[in-house]
Amino acid sequence: MRPLEGITVLEVGQYLSAPFAGLKLADLGARVIKVERPGAGDPCRNLYISDPVGGENTLFHAINRGKESLTADLRDPDDRALLREIIQGADVMIQNFRPGVIERQGLGYQDVRQINPKLVYGSISGFGPTDWAALPGQDLLAQARSGLMWLTGSRDDPPMPMGLAAADMLAGEALVQGILAGLVGALRGGTGTHVETSLIEALVSFQFEVLTTYLNDGGKLPDRAGVNGAHAYIGAPYGVYPTRDGWLALAMVPSLSGLAGLMGIPALTECGDDPASAIRDRDAIKALIAEATPLRSTAEWLAILQPADIWCAEVLDWPGLIDSAAFRQLDMVQDIGNLRTVRGPLRIGGAALAVGGAAPGLGADRARIVKEFARH
Repeated sequence: MRPLEGITVLEVGQYLSAPFAGLKLADLGARVIKVERPGAGDPCRNLYISDPVGGENTLFHAINRGKESLTADLRDPDDRALLREIIQGADVMIQNFRPGVIERQGLGYQDVRQINPKLVYGSISGFGPTDWAALPGQDLLAQARSGLMWLTGSRDDPPMPMGLAAADMLAGEALVQGILAGLVGALRGGTGTHVETSLIEALVSFQFEVLTTYLNDGGKLPDRAGVNGAHAYIGAPYGVYPTRDGWLALAMVPSLSGLAGLMGIPALTECGDDPASAIRDRDAIKALIAEATPLRSTAEWLAILQPADIWCAEVLDWPGLIDSAAFRQLDMVQDIGNLRTVRGPLRIGGAALAVGGAAPGLGADRARIVKEFARH
């Protein structure tokens, strides 16, 4: 039995952040009823990401697996009445519309708490209650305003976004944490609550480690490495280096002098083992290592460095990851219908949480849901 079996979630969301939160709750066993516009559905159904599956893109199918689809027009009085009936029997409601949109339909938190005081109501916005609130809450734009883009890359590189919808995914994860806490609170106290987060808050929280340093360092901005930047606050050799046949990630080392002997770089010993030199001479150290690493293959370097407790790893692309024995042992790739996807990261009671069923067709569950909940 999954932990959230018996919990009903009404997801009035679109694109990624709220549906991602719904996905995580569905993976944990909740029943997730996804509300979509009649005719068009969630715009994510037609957002082109890769080769479509059954006429709809793979992203929609990956992020909406295991849910039910209910078509409802929020502007239609009968459909709003149906949603209020569902809310009476639901445990959780999730929405990620721009501020004010859901409230104008009479389905904001202050409205629905009158219908179901035990409901845990989750909201994701782009920028929270700020001067940016009315602006489009989109992932790239949130990354742009969060400061995150200045952390990636080397000193002279332009701002660089993450190659993922990081804001959407992190906000969805954060909302799930709050919803789970709200469910516990409802069990203890008998009343629900309103859990709120935003793309910008999720990204700022994501940077808490480095922002804490900045906030306590007199407002001094971090200096990204001029060579092979990987982390603005960590000294050499931290970074990714070319090898004869690929790439090698180097993280922590017991001592630079020891690394110099292992890698055959006598000049590296001149930098000393003072931790301050790892930052002060970071670019020079990285340049010396980058000259040496192409002399051997990645496998050869791993065979030399790993036994000496040098923290390092091969840099894998997706084919390399999927073909590795370790990845196969995780058993993360799963098939649902004609879609191949990956399961969530949790194991509960020693068992991995396998993915649920395929994503629903638009409105596929409306007739059954209406019969179950409608009283008129």
